[in-house]
Amino acid sequence: MKKNPEALKQAVVIGAGMAGMSAAACLAQQGMEVTVLEKNGGPGGRAGLLERDGFRFDKGPSWYWMPDVIEQYFHRFQRKVSDYMQLERLDPAYQAILGNGQQIRVPAGKKELLDLFESMERGSAAQLERFLLEAGKKYRASMDTFIYKPSLSWMEFADPGLLGAAWKMDLFRSFAKHVRRYFKNPDLLRLLEFPVLFLGATPEKTPALYSLMNYADLELGTWYPAGGMYRLSLAMEQVAKEQGVRFLYGQEVTQLEVEDRQLRQVITNQQAFPAQVVVAAADYHHVEQQLLAPGLRSHSESYWQKRTLAPSCLIYYAGVNKRLPSLLHHNLFFDSDFRLHAQSIYETHTWPEDPLFYVCCPSRTDPSVAPAGMENLFILIPVSAGLTDTDELRHHYFAAVMKRIEQLCGTSVTSHLVVQESYAPSDFVREFHSFKGNAYGLANTLLQTAVLKPAIRSRKVDNLFFAGQLTVPGPGIPPAIISGQVVADYILRNLFTSTP
Repeated sequence: MKKNPEALKQAVVIGAGMAGMSAAACLAQQGMEVTVLEKNGGPGGRAGLLERDGFRFDKGPSWYWMPDVIEQYFHRFQRKVSDYMQLERLDPAYQAILGNGQQIRVPAGKKELLDLFESMERGSAAQLERFLLEAGKKYRASMDTFIYKPSLSWMEFADPGLLGAAWKMDLFRSFAKHVRRYFKNPDLLRLLEFPVLFLGATPEKTPALYSLMNYADLELGTWYPAGGMYRLSLAMEQVAKEQGVRFLYGQEVTQLEVEDRQLRQVITNQQAFPAQVVVAAADYHHVEQQLLAPGLRSHSESYWQKRTLAPSCLIYYAGVNKRLPSLLHHNLFFDSDFRLHAQSIYETHTWPEDPLFYVCCPSRTDPSVAPAGMENLFILIPVSAGLTDTDELRHHYFAAVMKRIEQLCGTSVTSHLVVQESYAPSDFVREFHSFKGNAYGLANTLLQTAVLKPAIRSRKVDNLFFAGQLTVPGPGIPPAIISGQVVADYILRNLFTSTP
């Protein structure tokens, strides 16, 4: 049965995060009237902004990786990233602080990178080239073949070429075993395993497919948009507005009104919006379990409780009224036991005793994010989703990480704090209705990949679709941007058919 094309011109997008803005812009580009409803006061979702006393803190994502994916998105609208912001490749990309007091600075240049590896393990320069060659093949196969699939049926992948590519993707070997085929030095292994820490499992339980993250890191580079990551949020909002998208902030969706398998109205805390097509780019679990009647949910609560989540995190925003030259833009504190911390996240689901953590100091690159002569610190401890946080725990961990930062810097930092705020799992729930306070969506395990993720299309409501980190392709800024494109393209291809 065909629907009247002229009657299907209005779309409502719930959530102005990266996935929501991506979906909205793509739908509007094809002539749809699109309204984005956002609970909070501005764009970006987790990639928001916190301003305090002259400091501009990126609230969430701070790594600008996979620049090709982001550039490709802008190109879709005949735009370039450089039309909206200036990118700089960081060199060194980051530094790792190890338990023996050693600091490893990872250079942007390929020759310098090979020299670094060779200096740490004889023969590892040649091994790194082999490792990255294979990782690059995985990256390109994933980007060209798999990641833009809607993943609603295994038949999407029933093609000899796709099956052959899948076989080469190393889905059934663990990342830990894979990387140890090339390297033995424990410090090099830590560097190469760090990107998978946020994927949702220990390296022993993460598919070797995700060596593609090492390609993104070491080959494609670590970049920074002048002014901070929030510039990307503003750029995506502007691109969407240029397509005609209307943004309404402070509009929290409280109910979805459905009749005869059709979502008729999206009701907020202020008014009701007629709905012909709805993309829910808010927390998938919240939309299903809180906004839809029980009989209209594609998944039960028990289904959600059985999902494996990627980590949440405990974040601190600190403004310091002096310079800290020992810090780079990105700093990984690997001066404690990686395995024990990973086990606390993925196996015991407890607060870590002696955590690894990450410090972003963007004022080392960009003086505009802090008052003159001061430093802007973003400190992140990955923790298990579903934990209960308290003020006492926040104070405890802040004191612990500041002590280690002071050891690196060789000077007092806490006595120079002029801004100090924290953000924990309960804040993710409060601000984003985040399922179990997660920060990074579902874990990227084999059993939660592609068709095995919550689907982009509701099984019970014909005109309700989903985007964001709890559906395909997964968490992170580039995947979120892709998620919006995937759902928009699916809607545009199937807009006038009534069967799910």
